Amino acid sequence: MTDRVAIVGAGLAGSLLACFLARRGLSVTLYERRSDPRAGQAERGRSINLAISERGLDALRRLGLVEQVMADALPMSGRMIHPVSGPLDFQPYSVGRDRAINSISRGALNNALLDAADAAPGVELCFDHRLVDLDSPTGTMIFVTPAGKVQVSAAVVLGADGAGSTVRGQLLGDCAVTERVDFLDYGYKELSIPAAAGEFALDPGALHIWPRGTSMMIALPNPDRSFTCTLFWPTGSFDALTTSAAIGNHFRTHYPDLVPLAPNLVDDYQYNPVGVLGTVHTMPWQAHGRTGLFGDAAHAIVPFYGQGANCAFEDVVELDRCLADTGGDWARALPLFEQRRRDNTEAIAQMALANFVEMRDKVASPVFRLGKRIEHALERALPGRYVSRYELVSFSTTPYAEVQQRVRRQHQALAGVVLLAGGLAAIATGKGKWRR
Repeated sequence: MTDRVAIVGAGLAGSLLACFLARRGLSVTLYERRSDPRAGQAERGRSINLAISERGLDALRRLGLVEQVMADALPMSGRMIHPVSGPLDFQPYSVGRDRAINSISRGALNNALLDAADAAPGVELCFDHRLVDLDSPTGTMIFVTPAGKVQVSAAVVLGADGAGSTVRGQLLGDCAVTERVDFLDYGYKELSIPAAAGEFALDPGALHIWPRGTSMMIALPNPDRSFTCTLFWPTGSFDALTTSAAIGNHFRTHYPDLVPLAPNLVDDYQYNPVGVLGTVHTMPWQAHGRTGLFGDAAHAIVPFYGQGANCAFEDVVELDRCLADTGGDWARALPLFEQRRRDNTEAIAQMALANFVEMRDKVASPVFRLGKRIEHALERALPGRYVSRYELVSFSTTPYAEVQQRVRRQHQALAGVVLLAGGLAAIATGKGKWRR
């Protein structure tokens, strides 16, 4: 039906958007290439647990979905650093240690949002529909399904189909958009730590990090008391370990506390796939006033600030605002959405890359730990005036671009104070010497 809105991709962003559009009284068809994930098993080694924070929660609150969607989420109030040797080091995210990001599996979150979309009036879910052709000017699409090819049309087509978006690919083929994908020279592989005697093997209130300079591993807790671990290693490094003995020796040397906690380590390493990481830059995000991209399909980022899903959820909120501000005129709303969001998505893409360096190289450094203590001291001394980048990104809805600007001003002011204090100290020292 041509008066319907078609969303291609029933992942996190697509499912949430369907709920928002249904609330506006629109008829929505949600197309997904996979079978219904609520009826099957998650794809092995592809989860990368998510950290839902304030931006994502804000979107869920607007639909009254926080309690339903976050029922199985686990709060993490800081980082737990695992050195090669020596004691663990807990680094709280907030000055009061009272704020937390929330660990949740991608599959569980997706299923909860699909349930919400399924229950929303005017929403139709179509699984096993793989888009193979899109005529953007007319909104005509061809899908391959188990029953053969089907052709459908929609008034508006929204691509929510991830970093490898087929919708974006169709627009690229029509020269309606351009793209640049900056691949990170790192890959990722998933491992697991099962529950130990029915309990968590590690502290479930922390995001665990094994920083190793040029590489790292993280672990996030799951409701079944297991942990999902993700290795981030330079491209090609995974291929260097080819035997069970080599894998075991490497982890005993570089991740010694992991080995007794992960009985399936060798099997996970050998059989879980290696994923790629990159940042997607698309220009523009819409075409013909009736086809739009959002979430990872428009601006995928690397996962190191835990903001991918949160950023996509903010996209949904902003698109809803743009529809309200334009009276539901998609031809005006789609360009307005891009205008309002582009600077912010570029900002979080930059901050995510910078946070990778911090997590990989700096968190174990005494200088870094001292800097964090000073930062928390400033937050206590100047409440509301000095706020760390992490708090602004994770525990507020301050636009990402404004976060960058504010943190830059704070650092400049702090540097000025330090220079002034140093100058005054030098003057005082000089006067003292002159008097003598």
